[in-house]
Amino acid sequence: SLLFNEKSSSPFVKKFKTIIHPGEVNRIKELPQNRNIVATHTDGPNVLIWNVESQPNRQAVYGARNSCPDLVLIGHKENAEFALAMGQTEPFVLSGGKDNLVVLWNIEDHISTLALETPSGGGRTIKNSKAGGSSVESITTLHPRGTYLGHQDTVEDVQFCPSSGQEFCSVGDDSCLILWDVRTGSNPTIKVEKAHDADIHCVDWNSHDLNLILTGSADNTVMMYDRRKLTSGLPVHVFEGHNAAVLCVQWSPDKASVFGSSSEDGTLNLWDHEKMGGMQELGGSSDSSPGLLFNHCGHRGKVVDFHWSSFDPWTIVSVSDDGDSIGGGGTMQIWRIIDMIYRPREEVLAELENYK
Repeated sequence: SLLFNEKSSSPFVKKFKTIIHPGEVNRIKELPQNRNIVATHTDGPNVLIWNVESQPNRQAVYGARNSCPDLVLIGHKENAEFALAMGQTEPFVLSGGKDNLVVLWNIEDHISTLALETPSGGGRTIKNSKAGGSSVESITTLHPRGTYLGHQDTVEDVQFCPSSGQEFCSVGDDSCLILWDVRTGSNPTIKVEKAHDADIHCVDWNSHDLNLILTGSADNTVMMYDRRKLTSGLPVHVFEGHNAAVLCVQWSPDKASVFGSSSEDGTLNLWDHEKMGGMQELGGSSDSSPGLLFNHCGHRGKVVDFHWSSFDPWTIVSVSDDGDSIGGGGTMQIWRIIDMIYRPREEVLAELENYK
């Protein structure tokens, strides 16, 4: 779990548990079916699985030994740093790496592994030496269900189809967007060769409309693709409002047409693709970016990741890499836009009349 600055007295954020992660934490994802199970990407080829409920609470002191993951997913040949996803419907884990591979595991397979503890059972145990002592712990490893090669460069992000663990998509530094279906084999189902004009950093699949997929790129744009029209290679919409590479995109869990995008320019934009046709709801002008609802400028460095709240629509947690300005580390913010921005225009104008 995250380690926050204990000197800050936020009434909203309490430290639940500290896990001393072996190596840096580049990405963390929850399993939707059991939010105590999380996967992490680090500066290595393996994916680490943690049960945060059963993991012992540790003290983050100098020289402390690393926590021991509950399961290690092996299958990558080189580092897997950012591309990580968990299945919405089944306990699947998807990863992409510098070896250009997309790798799929089913973490329920570790049950047979634990029973047999042999390579023929789908896994093996490796010894993890504890610093400063001679004792060792066994770590269970798990082999993948499938390995998929279709990218010509590092795979930067992966995402499952929200309705199926059998379908997923991936994007990479080769500027390609690829759709995969495990039922048709290990070759790409559809490949968009030039989805952007530069590296593609992120992808997300709409859980309300399964035809819509978002991609964000180092060309500073977000593109929306319709999977029924992917063979054309053309996006449905292009969203231009960032001044640097787009690092993360995510659809709103509440409203089908709304999504967010964060960037190296230090901003997080909220968009509504149904408003591409004209001016914004409030305060918009003819020269503003079409579809742009709100521009969050509260961070002091590149916004590397964010997540919509599942419980409180329009609330977002975002993280920026601004270590240079604050003396190390990054900043996490929890924020919510004012409801006048997304409510119906006529309703808001009527309410504003009261304040004239």
